[in-house]
Amino acid sequence: MQYLRKRWLVMVLTAVVVVGLAAWYKWPTTASAAEAGLTAAVKQGEFDVLVTTTGELRAKKSVTINGPTQAQAVNVYQTKIATLVPEGTVVKEGDVIAELDRAPAATKMSDVSLNLQKAQADFTTAQLDSALNLAQAREDVRTAEYGLEEKKIAKEQATYEAPSIKRQAEIDYEKAQRALDQAKRNLDTKTKQAVAKMSSVGADLGRQQNQLKNIQDVMSQFTIKAPAPGMVIYVREWNGKKRGVGSQWSAWDPAVATLPDLSHMESDTYVNEVDVRKLSVGQKVQLSLDADPTKKLSGKVTEVANVGEQRPNQDSKVFEVKIDVDQADTTLRPGMTTSNAIVTASLPNALSVPIEAVTSEGGRSFVFKKDGRSVVKQQVETGMMNDNEIAIRKGLAADDHVLLSPPTDRSEIKTSLLPGVSAAPPASTGADTQKGVSLPAKSAAPSAPTASAKKR
Repeated sequence: MQYLRKRWLVMVLTAVVVVGLAAWYKWPTTASAAEAGLTAAVKQGEFDVLVTTTGELRAKKSVTINGPTQAQAVNVYQTKIATLVPEGTVVKEGDVIAELDRAPAATKMSDVSLNLQKAQADFTTAQLDSALNLAQAREDVRTAEYGLEEKKIAKEQATYEAPSIKRQAEIDYEKAQRALDQAKRNLDTKTKQAVAKMSSVGADLGRQQNQLKNIQDVMSQFTIKAPAPGMVIYVREWNGKKRGVGSQWSAWDPAVATLPDLSHMESDTYVNEVDVRKLSVGQKVQLSLDADPTKKLSGKVTEVANVGEQRPNQDSKVFEVKIDVDQADTTLRPGMTTSNAIVTASLPNALSVPIEAVTSEGGRSFVFKKDGRSVVKQQVETGMMNDNEIAIRKGLAADDHVLLSPPTDRSEIKTSLLPGVSAAPPASTGADTQKGVSLPAKSAAPSAPTASAKKR
């Protein structure tokens, strides 16, 4: 009986040990489970270095809808937009797009009308004065002709008179002849004066008439119509705001809206001065729409500004970058916000891990790699990095897993160095660095052998 009891006790203890070992093997400790939940697999594949920006779609070609083009000629320089169709309205050729406030032009038209009335009155007065003066001059010529004829008769009658009377008759005849000549010269002069006067007042009258006609033509253009079919898109003013109802229209900037060509679009974006040195014309771009994140588009960089500018609400200088969209899509609309990922560099078959998995210690880069149930502090050689990941040149394989944060207890963690690298120097008093600190691109060079090593 005692033997059976001992045997039963041994079987129970054996079962407990077996179950415990199985449980220990199958379920890791709490610390190991926590670490397992913070691991990441080493990725293998194409590694892209991206510069991400936010842009705005616009048409590469568009028809500009302008206000009156001759407004400056009639001294109308500014007015307000009274009405404007909603942005995005599809219009046909000849449809009314906008109405400009006619008040400034109406004031000019009133002034020109008054000037025209004055010019017409001056023209009529000049006509009457010229007719009166010329009539008087002609009458003077006729009177002088009659006087000359009388003196001629008197001269002929004095032929047989005393020499003094004969001489007096000759003198009177000469005076009459001179008076006639002077009257004729006066008539010619007054005729020329009348012509010049009429030319002057006629020119002023014609100028006022043309001014009135020009203002009438300009006012007729205050009703702005579509020059071609398309979708109405508002233009932006110098401060970046869109021009709409109530906005100031200027003769120096006559655009009211645009009719874009939606078959060829581009994304206009701005890149900060730190990233612009990475960009060049021809680089590939992956685009997505904020309005439809599922839609993916491709494009390429077509222009990078050489000079930076200070944009509103931005502290640093930015450079304008234009990205040509490869695909024509009927859902694309000017003004849509795009997320642009510009591929500045690419590795075709690279290993990569999250940036937070890499630490720097003593000028060398390390990761904490899972090795079965244990963890190894593995030295790695890093390469390029993007916003989220960093390429690994040496130290890891495609099937490895790394911790996203260093373990709290590192006392029993072994360190594995790259081949040809000497033992790591003593740890500095400072803590290990992670994301935010530049990581070395290559591992440290092997240390030179010591004198004692040479002797051995």
